[in-house]
Amino acid sequence: MDGFTGSLDDSMSGASVSDVNDRLSALELRVQQQEDELTVMKAALADVLRRLAASEASASASKKHAGKAGAALREAYSMSSIANGGTPGRKRESTSVTRKETMSSAAKSGAERKKELGSQRSPMDEIQEREELPHPKDLSPSPSSPHPPQNLQQQRPLQSADSSKANVPPKRGPSVKRSQSSTWDSSEENRNRLVKAASTSKLLAKVVKNADRHKEPVISQAKLSTREKNSQAEGNHIKMFMRGRPITMFIPSDVENYEDVRTELPSERLKLEWVYGYRGRDCRANIYLLPTGEIVYFVASVVVLFNYEERTQRHYLGHTDCVKCLAIHPDKIRIATGQIAGVDKDGRAVQPHVRVWDSVSLSTLQVIGLGTFERGVGSLAFSKADSGQHLSVIDDCNDHMLTVWDWQKKSKIAEIKTTNEVVLAVEFHHTDPNTIVTCGKSHIFFWTWSGNLLARKQGIFGKYEKPKFIQCLAFLSNGDILTGDSGGVLLVWSRSSAETPSGKGPRAFQISRQVKGHEGSVFCVCEMRSGTLLTGGGKDRKIILWDHELRADRDIEVPDQYGTIRAVSEGKGDEFLVGTSRNFILRGTFNDGFQVEVQGHTDELWGLASHPSRGIFLTCAQDRLVLAWSSEDHSLQWSRTLEEHGHCADFHPSGAVVAIGTHSGKWYVLDAETTDLVAIHTDGNEQLSLMRFSVDGGLLAVGSHDNFIYLYTVAENGRKYSRYGKCTGHSSYITHLDWSPDNNFIMSNSGDYEILYWDVPNGCKLIRNRSECKDIDWATYTCVLGYHVFGVWPEGSDGTDINALIRSHNRKVIALADDFCKVHLFAYPCSTPKAPSHKYSAHSSHVTNVSFLYNDSHLISTGGKDTSIMQWRLVEKSLLSLPDGLLSNPAPSGVDHLFNLLPPTGSCVDVARHDPVLPPTANGTQEPFPDTPPPTTGDPPTSELTPLHSISTPPPSDSTVSLKDSLEPSDDTATPSDEGLPPLTPPS
Repeated sequence: MDGFTGSLDDSMSGASVSDVNDRLSALELRVQQQEDELTVMKAALADVLRRLAASEASASASKKHAGKAGAALREAYSMSSIANGGTPGRKRESTSVTRKETMSSAAKSGAERKKELGSQRSPMDEIQEREELPHPKDLSPSPSSPHPPQNLQQQRPLQSADSSKANVPPKRGPSVKRSQSSTWDSSEENRNRLVKAASTSKLLAKVVKNADRHKEPVISQAKLSTREKNSQAEGNHIKMFMRGRPITMFIPSDVENYEDVRTELPSERLKLEWVYGYRGRDCRANIYLLPTGEIVYFVASVVVLFNYEERTQRHYLGHTDCVKCLAIHPDKIRIATGQIAGVDKDGRAVQPHVRVWDSVSLSTLQVIGLGTFERGVGSLAFSKADSGQHLSVIDDCNDHMLTVWDWQKKSKIAEIKTTNEVVLAVEFHHTDPNTIVTCGKSHIFFWTWSGNLLARKQGIFGKYEKPKFIQCLAFLSNGDILTGDSGGVLLVWSRSSAETPSGKGPRAFQISRQVKGHEGSVFCVCEMRSGTLLTGGGKDRKIILWDHELRADRDIEVPDQYGTIRAVSEGKGDEFLVGTSRNFILRGTFNDGFQVEVQGHTDELWGLASHPSRGIFLTCAQDRLVLAWSSEDHSLQWSRTLEEHGHCADFHPSGAVVAIGTHSGKWYVLDAETTDLVAIHTDGNEQLSLMRFSVDGGLLAVGSHDNFIYLYTVAENGRKYSRYGKCTGHSSYITHLDWSPDNNFIMSNSGDYEILYWDVPNGCKLIRNRSECKDIDWATYTCVLGYHVFGVWPEGSDGTDINALIRSHNRKVIALADDFCKVHLFAYPCSTPKAPSHKYSAHSSHVTNVSFLYNDSHLISTGGKDTSIMQWRLVEKSLLSLPDGLLSNPAPSGVDHLFNLLPPTGSCVDVARHDPVLPPTANGTQEPFPDTPPPTTGDPPTSELTPLHSISTPPPSDSTVSLKDSLEPSDDTATPSDEGLPPLTPPS
């Protein structure tokens, strides 16, 4: 995903070695255990057969005596079946809670049979009793002891597939020749070895706490998945395994029967409402103004259509990974966007491709290049002279392949290698349909396209200095080509009059004029409607307007805080739009200067905190910026730059201040209104992973990568801090933390999957008996490990797949941020393996954090490397289940009079296909329905043929991607817009 995981080789290597060692140890234990089982079983069977033969031969036995001997043999066979994973013929209830008693279940069964036979005792009965007594502590060494074993009824526990091979057999002596007094002594070492092997293997058995209330069904192990086997109930606790490490979670007392616990899909859904941010730092020419009055740009895997006058957004959500380039069709309605290659959560390749879609209906028209492009789509352009019938694409592979497509037929017409050097732009000639121009590092190529052939002519610089990069190009009204290069020079390329079109090869373009444009590089150029040109400089940050004679007319400098210029586009009237390297989109004029329309972070984003009583949230990132946003008007409230990289944050319960942790161990407290610095402290010299105020605001917990939790007392409404104590006991860095409602206890998770509890009033003491905390009703739930949330973990997880988790304030749902670009919504509590969820795609990097607003009306999610912030609206299932037109998505008002495609102003058009409620599949998620097939060859797109006049006949939407178009579609991808949809009622 944009190369975000390239630095994990060392950690993966270390993890794989550890994993191999763990598996070897488990195999050794299993082999030893099987050897012990065979030894014990052989000895027991030999002893029974020998004694049976001796009894039959020596005695003038009656039929009654022979019947008893046969019963004893059947009992021995039954116990042998139990030892090998079989099921006893008699169903028993379980009351044992210790492994020792579990091991002696067969002995108790034998004692039970002895009691049924009463006083009729045979030599075989005595042998059976001596061999099956549970423990020497419970016995008298004499065979005539008047106290037989207590008649307990025992049921065989559930076990995993692994434990089926490692079952503990009924205890018998290892030798045929043994006396009554030495039966247990001679097998003590063997028994200890068996107990150790059983306790360290993946034995996940349910040993029920109360036999009157708990019944154990027999479950076929072959039908259990790995996750189910690794998280079965075991008495009063659940045990799951993460990378071979057991994680124990105690079942709360109010759960009477864990077998009855179910986790369903939540009735709430998420709909993408707003996207904060823009990708300008490493892209170019990716801002355009549509005739609808909307600015189109992209961030993460979302293409945004933003109406800055009405402050509304619509979103195209068809892409499955980072969008890197964008082109506008000559009709200004259809748009092509290209994405990079990636890898999904199962390691499968996500293929790069181009999507052509309708900007009015947001429906996908064609998906081009699946299986053709290698690394990603670097740049693309529609043809101009033939009304946009063709599309040229540059692949970002080593050879930078140039392909030409008839995009409506999805057919590749021509393909050729361009160069091993970087290619920065491709364009069709505006008047000559057979000419394509590419430029990049140290080159400009003029291509003549004929049928399926492409012929190249290289631009010759001659007496002019050859630049390192030709950064951009545009076409003048007379057919000449204008290029801007890294030396700040504008070059005009004209066709040579000495050659004729009928000659061999294309007519060459030669430099006819040179103009010094900028200090530093000319990064972008834009053709205006009037025929004039705008150029944007990289180093000098200037926008220059050029007249028809290529004379500089006016210029303006972009302020330094916005960064260098990456894209320039024509706006309304005399306005123009500018995209910058610091991810700003500016709207400006030469007379009035610039106004910020879009902004965001520029480096990896982790910190997120929601205001406790207002619709405001705060983000902090490695760019040292702290930004406070309004979720209501989607605007930036304030920003502040820190001295350190921000990583985590939390508001004081009063909302007066906010605490921000950094990568260096230093943390700041800022006034939430004025942004003034209130306090600054340092704890250790490693990264701080979390800041968490207690419920009453009287304490602050600071979790660090040095494995400690630092506690501070808080006074004066969050303005004074004093060190209170330090929680010491974790063996890895702190990842998540929650407070109890009375501020007396803390639950924390660490990087090695520990769940620890702390007694704060008693000197931050570690609570050794963790079962004491099973009934605490935590004020918040952000820990990713615990009984109430363990069902969110996917099968086969390595423990790093989930970055953040949060429970809603109304305790109905859990939102989750994972490492595979997805946001999940689970029902709360989530206490069963493989729990179903709704999942949503919009990010193109690991999702680092999630947070509900104070009234649960919205969820905020943050992307790591994609630096994006997504605002999702929570909506009720009933609203999503309306028969037609579930969401009204008003089309932009400007389309009505420009294209006559929409109904009168004020009417609502459904441009988002209804997502019906789908049954969860075997893996707990939902499968999308196949999308409407693309238009057939030669048919105009939907937007050109059919007026959108009825909500009962909506056009196809990107909200559910067709299976052939997408490799990893979301199960519940958000629809393009949610206008008119009421939020959830805030909790009372």
